[in-house]
Amino acid sequence: MRLLRRRRHREAPIHEREAYARCHGERSGEIVSVARLERKPIPRRTGNLGGELLRRAFEARLDARGQSAEQ
Repeated sequence: MRLLRRRRHREAPIHEREAYARCHGERSGEIVSVARLERKPIPRRTGNLGGELLRRAFEARLDARGQSAEQ
């Protein structure tokens, strides 16, 4: 029953240049220059806090949080 099957028409193979043009488009003569921006460093907020001073500030915040939860 070959009558029901149709032959597929195969296209001729294409060359590398044509395949590149189909995938990536044509090359343009435009030159684009991009300037790279330097990232600014993130400033630290600790300042001159020492370990002991930081611990005391943390405890004060914990105590204040506990008092506001009781009210």
